[in-house]
Order: sequence, then C-alpha cells, then structure tokens
Amino acid sequence: MAFGSFDLKSVNAGERYPATGVIAGRAATLRVMTRDDAPAMLEFARGLPHHDLLFLRQDITQPDQVEYWVERLDSGRKHTLLLVEEDGIHGYGSVDRLDQTWARHVAELRVLVAEDMRGLGIGRLLTEEALRVALEMGMEKLVAQMTVDQPEAISVFRSLGFRPEALLRDHVKDRDGQTHDLVILSHDVEAGQRTKIATGVIHAVEGA
Repeated sequence: MAFGSFDLKSVNAGERYPATGVIAGRAATLRVMTRDDAPAMLEFARGLPHHDLLFLRQDITQPDQVEYWVERLDSGRKHTLLLVEEDGIHGYGSVDRLDQTWARHVAELRVLVAEDMRGLGIGRLLTEEALRVALEMGMEKLVAQMTVDQPEAISVFRSLGFRPEALLRDHVKDRDGQTHDLVILSHDVEAGQRTKIATGVIHAVEGA
C-alpha cells in the first residue's frame, strides 16, 4: 500500500484513536469525528464529485444535513472516523445504526475518500476500522450501498466479507436525470470477526 502503517494502539476505540500515520509521504491522523468537525465535513462534501453523493441518504453538501449528522453523533446512533491532514478531511468511514426497532441490530456503513487521495489504500483502512467500530457498537449486521459503476469500492467491501444482497435497477437518478443501478451488500459482523480470529488475522495484526 502507498501509506505507512498507522499507530493503532488498542482494540478499544476510546484508546485506539487518534492514530497517526503517513500517506503519500505526508503525516495524517485517523480520529473520531465530533461536532467541531461539521464545517470541515461540509467543505469535504462539497469537494466530492456529484456521482459520489448519489447513494447517500442525506445531501451532506447542505449545512442542515451535516447538522443532522452531528446530532446523530451526539446521540450515539452514529460513529464516524475521519482521515485528516492539516488542510482538512480527506476521507471518512461511518457506521449509522438504523432507526427502525425491528432493525436495531443493523447499521449502514459508508466510506468516502477525496478524489485526489484514491488508490492509496485509504478506503480499505477506513472500512476495516469502521468494521471494528461496528463490533464495539454491538452491531450484528452491516449493509452498504453504492452504484454498480464503483468497482474499486465494491472490490474492497467484498474482500472484507461483504456479499451482494440485492441489485436495484435504475434506482438512483443523478442531477442530469440519468439513472443508475444500485447494489446493496451486507456483512455478518460477528461471523466475520470469528472467521478472522480463527485464521489468526486479528491476533497477527494486534501483535505486530
């Protein structure tokens, strides 16, 4: 990978972050998002290609929607990890618990990386760490959705245990009125962690 190893010190999220590392030769930090990050998140979202925003539930280029995001952070229903440098946010991984009582064991996982920072392994790092956060939140199942023309993102999710669960034809319409197919992937969190432990992956990583 193009970035150096991050100093991830503990399996406990409260002690694990902030973590420091190097991306493309520059210092970076992986840390938990707070309410104070709202302006930087708004700036980050407004710098993303329009296509990246298609599968999101809220339009996070709007201040009121970012405010809704931080309200969910404050309530504990959502946890977000940020990859930041001195000039701002370059990516995030977010675990958002579903509101329905019959789906309280399920959360949606979303990962977005700045366009000029892709291909460096950041998406995989954020996805792996978000999976760890989901386990600490007690989530049993994760879902992720994206348009089918995002093969790199789909490949990362599948490599981490996500499996295609549904394909919705012409489900998303962009600003130009063009429709796109949406793929929904899911992951059994506990089963995935058991598999990693059984193969020694977690112990090898934590002992490194």
